[in-house]
Amino acid sequence: MPARTRHTRAVAVTLGCASLALALSVPAQAAPRPGPHGTGIERAVLPAGDGWAAAEDSTIGGADAAPEHVYTVTDRAELVAAFEEAGDAPKIVRVAGTIHGNSDADGTPIGCEQYETDGYTLEKYLAAYDPEVWGSDRVPEGPLEDARAASAKLQQAAVNIRVPSNTTLIGVGANPEIIGASLQVRDVSNVIVRNISFEDTYDCFPQWDPTDGGEGAWNSEYDNLVVYGSRNVWVDHNTFSDGDRPDSEQPRYFGQLYQQHDGLFDIVRGADLVTVSWNVLKDHDKTMLIGNSDGAGATDRGKLRVTLHHNLFKDVKERAPRVRFGQVDSYNNHFVATRGSSYGYTYGIGAESRLVAEHNAFTLAGDVDRANVLKKWSEAPLTAENNYVNGRRTDLIAVHNAGIPGEQLSRGAGWTPELRTTVHHPWAVPVLVGLKSGAGRVSGRG
Repeated sequence: MPARTRHTRAVAVTLGCASLALALSVPAQAAPRPGPHGTGIERAVLPAGDGWAAAEDSTIGGADAAPEHVYTVTDRAELVAAFEEAGDAPKIVRVAGTIHGNSDADGTPIGCEQYETDGYTLEKYLAAYDPEVWGSDRVPEGPLEDARAASAKLQQAAVNIRVPSNTTLIGVGANPEIIGASLQVRDVSNVIVRNISFEDTYDCFPQWDPTDGGEGAWNSEYDNLVVYGSRNVWVDHNTFSDGDRPDSEQPRYFGQLYQQHDGLFDIVRGADLVTVSWNVLKDHDKTMLIGNSDGAGATDRGKLRVTLHHNLFKDVKERAPRVRFGQVDSYNNHFVATRGSSYGYTYGIGAESRLVAEHNAFTLAGDVDRANVLKKWSEAPLTAENNYVNGRRTDLIAVHNAGIPGEQLSRGAGWTPELRTTVHHPWAVPVLVGLKSGAGRVSGRG
């Protein structure tokens, strides 16, 4: 049989199997919670059995909110006021239009210069700490570093927005966005975040550290979303990116990229029972940490139980996710690395992690080495079964161990995930996730 004919038949079989899988299985639908105040997408709750956030107390967010605790917000001040007024009472906060974290009292966007204080400017900072002047063996200190820190503190007060317990935060209408803000789900419980595009949470005042690595580095703060010390959190149908300010287009100072973004979405410091479903995370470097320190065992051990399913990770360099300590179930996700994109690794295997990565699809350009899909940071076993790379079933552990002989990974995470709804064949995942993931794809019952 000619090679072209064999290829055509293989493609047809693959597409046929994907179509069959799509036809036979429908994603679990978020159901409205019956109650005296109505139903609908805003009162949707996490489906039973849908990942770790369905364990123990489950996750209903603000589904039981009374009418006086349903808010529609259009700027940062209204968002903060809604959270403060309702406190921990069940609440639904509807994001309409674009909310800017870096904005004045009227919601008008402001620039970095509005935060500059005590004589700070980037030009003065660069002049003071140029390695030719300051040297390369000590971190910056003195008046210009103090001014940078004071300016950063002013921005932090605007950018970080705390989300209370018993909250549903949901985008409504056309193109709901939160730009330049860091949502902090910190030391709370029972939170739902759905249908919002989170973009460009940038740091106006990165710190230069000449001792970071062999050549120094610029270090920045802020993630679009942080789940810190919280439990029962469902993050669903959102889009996370750097928006119009990708790090790849930033200038270089002292020979290093002036990086203004940290992560997209981190789950850290004893957070537990989290489900991350049907999101898009794209065009970023350090994407997602689950556990942020090898030294955090006292708070993280036995926690950081997270499910990731039906998410699209596109052209992200690394940490999709990097895992420490947690029992993390990652299934039916689609990982895409296009030609020319910067790629480091997908799954980072960290301290005491117990990752199960199954039934995922990888679409990798020809210049991406499949051995780098897994990255060993610490000795920890994992389960990686029935994953497909470019349409072919691939033993990710075997490929890694063969390609990187000095970095061997061991098999068997030691636990079996039970909290899953529909599990799709990896052939179907690229089509299904492409059609249904991200903000703007929530309709009807959820």
